[in-house]
Amino acid sequence: MHEILQPPGWAPPVGYANGVAASGRQIFVGGQIGWNAQQQFESDDLVDQVRRTLKNIVAVLTVGSAGPEHLVSMTWYVTDIEEYLARQREIGRAYREVIGRHFPAMALVQVVRLVEPRAKVEIQAVAIVS
Repeated sequence: MHEILQPPGWAPPVGYANGVAASGRQIFVGGQIGWNAQQQFESDDLVDQVRRTLKNIVAVLTVGSAGPEHLVSMTWYVTDIEEYLARQREIGRAYREVIGRHFPAMALVQVVRLVEPRAKVEIQAVAIVS
């Protein structure tokens, strides 16, 4: 079971939670990037890579008998914050297609680059299965 933690008087966040309390079996998903199961990129487009990255997270969760609804925390690393901001609506649509309307606690960080040179996004996630 998850409980969203929203301090009184704070404006509601859009697309994430300020905090989540949860108890149960923990699943830690290592940083996933936008390549397929054969570790090949099918696109250099940021939104395509976000969609593929989220699908990769769901694939790992599935092996752990979990789903997107069990996510409690995500840390996003992007190589171009300006592109991310300019394409937020498209990224939001891709997020809802794969994860649904479940919004865990999240952080977003711009990095100089990721280990894989073609990667534009990497996401690390934590899920709790009650």
